[in-house]
Amino acid sequence: MPDVRVRIAPSPSGYLHIGTARAALYNWLFARHNNGKFLLRIEDTDQARSSQEMVQVILDSLKWLGLESDEPAVYQSQRLDIHKNYVDKLLESGKAYRCWCEPEVLKQKQEQARKEKRNPRYDRACHNLPNEEKRKNIESGKPFAVRLHLPEGETTFDDAIVGEVTRKHEDLDDFIIARSDGRAVYNMAVVVDDHEMEISHVIRGNDHISNTFKQVLIYDGLGLQKPKFAHIPLILGKNKAKMSKRDGAAGVTDYAKMGYLKEAVINFIALLGWSPGDDREVMSLEEMTEAFSLERINPANAVFDMEKLTWMNGEYIRRTEDYKLVDLLRPFLVEAGLVTQLFINSRWDYMVKFVGLLKDRCRLLSDFASQGIYFFTDEFDYEEKGVRKHFAAPEVLDRLRQWHNILEGIDPFNIEQLESSLRGLAEKLQIKPAMLIHPTRLAISGTTKGPSLFAMMELLSKEKCLARIKRAIGFVSVNNGN
Repeated sequence: MPDVRVRIAPSPSGYLHIGTARAALYNWLFARHNNGKFLLRIEDTDQARSSQEMVQVILDSLKWLGLESDEPAVYQSQRLDIHKNYVDKLLESGKAYRCWCEPEVLKQKQEQARKEKRNPRYDRACHNLPNEEKRKNIESGKPFAVRLHLPEGETTFDDAIVGEVTRKHEDLDDFIIARSDGRAVYNMAVVVDDHEMEISHVIRGNDHISNTFKQVLIYDGLGLQKPKFAHIPLILGKNKAKMSKRDGAAGVTDYAKMGYLKEAVINFIALLGWSPGDDREVMSLEEMTEAFSLERINPANAVFDMEKLTWMNGEYIRRTEDYKLVDLLRPFLVEAGLVTQLFINSRWDYMVKFVGLLKDRCRLLSDFASQGIYFFTDEFDYEEKGVRKHFAAPEVLDRLRQWHNILEGIDPFNIEQLESSLRGLAEKLQIKPAMLIHPTRLAISGTTKGPSLFAMMELLSKEKCLARIKRAIGFVSVNNGN
């Protein structure tokens, strides 16, 4: 295979969405698998819709995903003169022609054609003008667009994913390749830039197939070698329609803010249309790179399943080392007001143990903040359902008091001693250990669910556990009328 050079070319008119992120990933994997280059081109010629802020969002999104360009980014807006040179070549060769038609006239002709149930193709009025009239228009400086002159016949290209695709030219038009202000339109600029960047493979969404026909015609008109095209399936929402925000149509950076790990996002979007050829689901980037090929991409549209992404994220959280998770959790815990950066840095061992206790229960990084409040504050409410179930019985108050007294004497305050002591008290009271475990958990955390009670108590410390059980005794006493 010749040198592989691939690219993505987002427009900075919005966030980098999941579909573009997957296209970037497929291009990156293909490049890495074939020892090639992955490039970025910012298609910012639409000045009204483009913004530097969105350019930065695109760069930040790719950086977060770990899919940065191997060469400096190319900005299409800086290449207008280059585009114009290629348009001029098509004019000089007769493969394109000037069109002086007013937009209103073109619109009227299209409407008339539709009324007469004809194909509203351009009638080549300007191409068929007498040469003298063309010369006068040029000399007078009359504004013109440039149209590609389509030959008779049809255009076919062999797509690496969907196979051979053909379209008759009678279904197309002498489409515009440059506007009256001299700027090349999208399809013209793409061809020029891909050629100049020596792009070998164009891997993009299959919604671009209609553009590909036009681009192939431009390549042929310029006599340039065409890249290999590969049109990947679209990503649909659960209802098989265009993705909505509910389905996950968020910008890539939004997934980071929601608590998804980049490794999970990468893994998940890789499998939206591609398979490694076996039943593997959780895969490292290295494994994906080794297995990746265009032939294993399914041309059928893929369905985005937020639940599966969240499940996969939980798998990655469990596989991540505890100390690494502490750093990943920083912004979520600080933003929730639970800790400061100083707290994290000065109580590192505590944070690592905290992560170890909760990681099996969390599917998002943000879950650590919502599920672990009681590890950082004594100010929490008791879960109402838990109060009715575990604090309402008349015997609870006496059991908590006895348990409090026993806890005061436990030394060392560790998992083994705590479990042994609780089971000993349960045996003495002739009750199941759960009759002590559940009220104790509610007293210490305010919740009925969580990690191992004794591991949690050991981490919180003897002092905190005693204080919280004493607080629960007061609460039960007041609410039960004792």
